[in-house]
Amino acid sequence: MFKNAYIPYGGYYSSPFCKWMGSLANINSIELGAATSKRWFASRGIDPSIIDYLYLGVSVGQKSIFYGAPWAAAMMGAAQAPGQNITQACATATTSIFNAALAVESGAFDTTYCMLADRTSNGPHTIWPNPTGPGGEVIAENWNMDNIAADPSTGKDMLTTAENVAREHGFTREQADELTLRRYQQYAEALAEDRAFQKRYMFPLEVPVSRREVRLVEADEGVTPTTAEGLGKLRTVQPEGIHTFGSQTHPADGNAGLIVTTRERAAELSADPRMPVQVVAYGHARTKLAHMPMAPASSVQRALDQAGLTIDQIKTIKNHSPFIVNDLHLAKTLDIDAGTFNNYGTSLVFGHPQGPTLARLLIEAIEETALKGGGYALVTGCAAGDSAAALIVKVG
Repeated sequence: MFKNAYIPYGGYYSSPFCKWMGSLANINSIELGAATSKRWFASRGIDPSIIDYLYLGVSVGQKSIFYGAPWAAAMMGAAQAPGQNITQACATATTSIFNAALAVESGAFDTTYCMLADRTSNGPHTIWPNPTGPGGEVIAENWNMDNIAADPSTGKDMLTTAENVAREHGFTREQADELTLRRYQQYAEALAEDRAFQKRYMFPLEVPVSRREVRLVEADEGVTPTTAEGLGKLRTVQPEGIHTFGSQTHPADGNAGLIVTTRERAAELSADPRMPVQVVAYGHARTKLAHMPMAPASSVQRALDQAGLTIDQIKTIKNHSPFIVNDLHLAKTLDIDAGTFNNYGTSLVFGHPQGPTLARLLIEAIEETALKGGGYALVTGCAAGDSAAALIVKVG
């Protein structure tokens, strides 16, 4: 359990998430993340020179990733800061914040910055020499498609892990569609009053169109209008499964950033000193092979145990849901109403750029909890290799 690691209230942003092969498809995600962070620091009147260390959360390689975090720090105006790359698939953000909090808690650093930047569009293709192969054929990997298609530990694709959990727990197609529709209704609440909720934290992207033209991307791109009738007409992807293309997420591009620092510095940087955001606990777990959506519940329980809390003491819950069965399982295992968490939407709806996904969910959880007057917020999500990570913060 942490005692002196804080996120300043308002000391974070998430960009809009853009659909796969959309507006951000050809932009280096590290360069875009650094440029957006630099603009965000300027908008807040914060000097990037306060950053002691940068954690770059990135799961899809980009050109010059070898230089990673120090390169990103230099581009965003924090050239004094060293740093490191962190990658843990979908749990990259929570693990980055965990490492930052550990560093602050230990006194190693005063002020750190977590930059989460990923682009699933136009993912890299890695080729390794294979001199012993027939005809000298190379060994090749598509970073996105190949890893979504098969976990090397099991040979199973990610959808299969979701359907395994659905069968084991008896979840039905009707339950899947019903909760999926609820998630779209919750996302619609974030768009109410001219996107009032999203504007609490969302920072626009500047996308270069040409040498002279820059286009501003201010809202999510790629969210599909959804109705009960529309969901009902879709076929399941696997013949005996419960998931359609409507009840699973879509790949996306985007970035996010969070400052993690001491309580004193957080108060200085906070948009509202009455709302400190304390990093409380982190939990991780790995479930049985090819049952990935079961891991978040175990990671949540571990985080709760670390914090000495029970689930009914958590005011806001956000769960990364690449498949709707993730939410069905979390609700069943923790004995909570699935319709009451993931307010204002989740990755099922607005997409999944991997590194930034859980950062956005955490930021939304902080803002939702602030609207409720403060309390504990929880964010969790599965990751590759049937694993998961959870983070608890206290707002106010």
